[in-house]
Amino acid sequence: MKKLLVTVLSFAIVSAHAQTVDEVIQKYASAMGGLDAFNKVTTAKFTGTLTTQGNVLPLTTQIINGKAMRTDVEVNGQTVNNVYNNGKGWKINPFAGATVPTEATAAELINFKAQASLANNLMDYKVRGHQVELLGQEDTEGIKAFKIKLTNKEDGKITTYFISSVDYLLLKSVSKREIAGNEYDAESFYTDMKEINGLKFCMHFSQKIEGQVLQEVTYDKIELNIPVDAKIFEMPK
Repeated sequence: MKKLLVTVLSFAIVSAHAQTVDEVIQKYASAMGGLDAFNKVTTAKFTGTLTTQGNVLPLTTQIINGKAMRTDVEVNGQTVNNVYNNGKGWKINPFAGATVPTEATAAELINFKAQASLANNLMDYKVRGHQVELLGQEDTEGIKAFKIKLTNKEDGKITTYFISSVDYLLLKSVSKREIAGNEYDAESFYTDMKEINGLKFCMHFSQKIEGQVLQEVTYDKIELNIPVDAKIFEMPK
């Protein structure tokens, strides 16, 4: 009888702590301020810097939530633009041979589209049709984290997210990135969370490949529900 009682209690304890992937993602979304609250934001403007190869570059991103996104990076007196606008994307990058507005590639368009929404792919995976799977838990940055695999509906690419089991905030994500024709595992780390109008935003983001920092983004200011001119997203003719 004692053994049976111990077995039942042990099972009850394990069951009480076992969580489904939906529950973990819902707790993550709630910890960030709630999916509905993110979707209610109309516009946003992020101002900060991009640090890469020892250069600190001014960075501005403007968003019409779910519809349009424009990122401008100033480099040596020139500007690199990445833009998404209602299903279409374009770019200007003088350092990659695109000195005039050029249509985004299919892969870039998927990336730009995701950036146009304040809620990320994991938080809003059901509506966007992505597949998710809970792969268990793993120590990440000294914290036990839930490991979630997301398969993107649009291109089949996989991103693995690590959600803290302590506060349910995003610690890290891992995805494939192609550089100079070679594919690498890119690790993205999210730190310095700040609450703005009841929503949490990551103010510092860093990306590493094979342990080396590729780039860092630091936001000095995030503004929500401000006027954003829709014309800035139109591709110049």
